[in-house]
Amino acid sequence: MDHTLQGGRLLATIKADGAELCSLKNAEGLELLWQAGPAWPRHSPILFPIVGRLKNDELRHRGKTYPMTQHGFARDQTFDWRERGSRSCTLALTDNPASRRCFPFAFRLAVTYAVEDVHLDVHFEITNTGGETLPASLGGHPAFNWPLLPGLPKQAYGIHFSNEEPAPIRRLKDGLLREKPEPTPVTGKYLALSEQLFTDDAVILDHPASTSIRYAADRGPAITMQWQGFRELGIWSKPAGAPFLCLEPWRGFASPLDFGGEFVDKPGIMKIEPGTSEVLSYRISVG
Repeated sequence: MDHTLQGGRLLATIKADGAELCSLKNAEGLELLWQAGPAWPRHSPILFPIVGRLKNDELRHRGKTYPMTQHGFARDQTFDWRERGSRSCTLALTDNPASRRCFPFAFRLAVTYAVEDVHLDVHFEITNTGGETLPASLGGHPAFNWPLLPGLPKQAYGIHFSNEEPAPIRRLKDGLLREKPEPTPVTGKYLALSEQLFTDDAVILDHPASTSIRYAADRGPAITMQWQGFRELGIWSKPAGAPFLCLEPWRGFASPLDFGGEFVDKPGIMKIEPGTSEVLSYRISVG
């Protein structure tokens, strides 16, 4: 059920369960991706059709309610292999009886992974195969080892943004978006990393000026991530010593604390018309 891609200086392994990237190694064989340890049992889940939580974990559509757990169901379903090559592969998930119990919409979610030199490209295509508007969100959630180079202290790492990020950030309460923004912890283009940064859960940039970031220390490997089609960015770890850092391009976010309306009216949602698709992507580069 796993498939490994090799191209240039990267080795990437993807599994059919959740279409999840589960290993990313550089040319020296160093594992860069978090290996789903006890602190958090995932590697790089795909968040669909929601990012974060809905109020009361309920999706409302045309007066009915459907149970919808945090980050949606795609990460817990097995995707079908559509293509398996040496440098790229494509997997797809379509609506099915299990999905329709919590998400009453027709869809196809196709995910393509491709490696070239030091780059891993992740491409998403969401297609509305039904007859009504498809409301949905999508998020990447790759977790990288923190530190990337064993033996370095966590505090040696930071995130460099492509642009200055003076805008306030958002935080969560019980998984829902707090009403009031908070001052950004980013100084100019740089965010210093520490476990204390995540005491209040994720750091959420809901209007980032940047479309790329670089996660690095002054020595050892570095991760650059750039994205297209995504509009928000989440940065997350567990504050009690978990050795991973999640860099998460999002299209959508958790429900605001005071929102309990119809899913199609949820802030941040995509609205995909019948017969059309939405395309999003991100690239991980290893340096």
